[in-house]
Amino acid sequence: MGQFIDLTAKDGFTFPAYVAEPAGTPKGAVVVVQEIFGVNSHIRSVADGYAAEGYLAVAPATFHRVKQGVELGYTDADMKAGFELKTAVEALPAPGVLQDIQAAIEYAGRAGKVGLVGYCWGGLLTWRGASELAGLSAAVPYYGGGMTTPEESARQPQVPVMAHFGKQDHWIPLETVEAFKKAHPEVEVHIYEANHGFNCDQRGSYDAPSAKLARERTLAFFAKHLG
Repeated sequence: MGQFIDLTAKDGFTFPAYVAEPAGTPKGAVVVVQEIFGVNSHIRSVADGYAAEGYLAVAPATFHRVKQGVELGYTDADMKAGFELKTAVEALPAPGVLQDIQAAIEYAGRAGKVGLVGYCWGGLLTWRGASELAGLSAAVPYYGGGMTTPEESARQPQVPVMAHFGKQDHWIPLETVEAFKKAHPEVEVHIYEANHGFNCDQRGSYDAPSAKLARERTLAFFAKHLG
């Protein structure tokens, strides 16, 4: 359904983004932020899914500043490689990869109001984006690794946020999610009987009922805030 295009960030850095166009006039746009596995077939299918719902979907390659053409699977070796790439991106001087997400938001804005959705590391970037990036109308982090730490929880979102977490997620302890909920009563937090990565149908942690419910809630949230 989609294709890769080149986008340019404010600092002049050019990077690819997967773009999926809806069949008719877009009712808004959704920027999809990858996990630690690149803009792989799963993330492209997520973008295609939002396009099928009537949104212009844009998935920027957020590893491109440290390595080009990353498309990983979900083996232990892939996990290790992805974590190393994520660590390298996180070590970039500020604003780092956020300026690439900003460029994707600006490109997507031609379709109307823009929502941000991200998974795993992309969930953390989505949470940061909700407080730092311009041109957003809503943000939905899925199991954002690190976003419930005191440092990240101290951020103040500038747009409505809905957050999805798994109760069995050993990367994001439930007590930190509860602390996050207390710190952010304005954020709509949903907790599922599921593990980390429950939305990804290519992972062993996939949980179809949780993924379906989270998607329904996310689409309703975007319908409310994006149109």
